[in-house]
Amino acid sequence: MATFLSGGSFIAAIIMVMTVSFFAYRQVSDARKSIYIMDASNVPLLARQTDVQMNRAAEYRSHIARFHSLFFSLTPDDKFIEYQMKQAMYLVDESGALQYNNLKEKGFFNSILSSSAVLTIRTDSVFLDEGRKYFRYYGTQKIDRRSSAIVRSLVTEGYLSDLEIRSDNNPHAVLITRWKTLENKDLENVQKNSFQ
Repeated sequence: MATFLSGGSFIAAIIMVMTVSFFAYRQVSDARKSIYIMDASNVPLLARQTDVQMNRAAEYRSHIARFHSLFFSLTPDDKFIEYQMKQAMYLVDESGALQYNNLKEKGFFNSILSSSAVLTIRTDSVFLDEGRKYFRYYGTQKIDRRSSAIVRSLVTEGYLSDLEIRSDNNPHAVLITRWKTLENKDLENVQKNSFQ
């Protein structure tokens, strides 16, 4: 009887240790996903760690919009244009550099400087096929010159490639690949009054 009692106690102790260990492991694991951030009045606020893939579609759309904003929002300042293009090239593969060089050879950037044009772009929508990592960008570009204001429709497409490491220059760790312009046509051309 004593052997049976001591054996039962031993098995019960092992089961209790395993159960407590399991729940302790789960609690520590959950605690590692939590971070507390102090607000201005030193009150801790809970922040949760999430899986990187959880909101990847939003990051893809943000990356695409940021690239197009850098590439197509320009002012008549050669240093600013150079800066914008340099920042945009961190977000795209050689297809972006190819389009940049083509525009440069055609004198596009010189025409911005000579006409004092200010280019802005508004993202209308981004179609994203996450499975194929394909996107189609729809935007409206405004070219504001001294003599006229042109509104253009811009449609581009490309693919997305995930990078291993995030950086200051590429915070979403995504690279746009095989990027090309499908449509860039005038929607409106308004002549400005030349008498001021």
